[in-house]
Amino acid sequence: MALAWVLPGEGRARTELVLQQVTSAGALVPGLWPLEVANVLLMAERRRRLTQAQRVRALTALGSLSIAIDPETAVRAWAQTVMLAEAHGLTVYDAAYLELALRAGLPLATLDEALARASRTTGIAVLGLA
Repeated sequence: MALAWVLPGEGRARTELVLQQVTSAGALVPGLWPLEVANVLLMAERRRRLTQAQRVRALTALGSLSIAIDPETAVRAWAQTVMLAEAHGLTVYDAAYLELALRAGLPLATLDEALARASRTTGIAVLGLA
């Protein structure tokens, strides 16, 4: 979701609505989120989808949002998270988002269909998909 806010051509009306929610209410993300976002943006730069200056601006913009990073992601990786990944056919990375949403009792913002399906199956509301 966050990458849709900063990658050229990825934003949509519904992703902008989620951005407005995050801007006003904040968000909580798993501990892997900064690494994942930085890596995707660096790969986009290497593939010439954006410039270094655009990557830096994107990271600065995301860093300015009220997004809290969960300190327990790694602690739960080998038990709850991997069990969710196995049960729902997700990567462990995606299951980390689901585990956090379940633990925190929060909706999950995603554009990933498999993660959205797993979220709905476990009773977690999904933001971002129509």
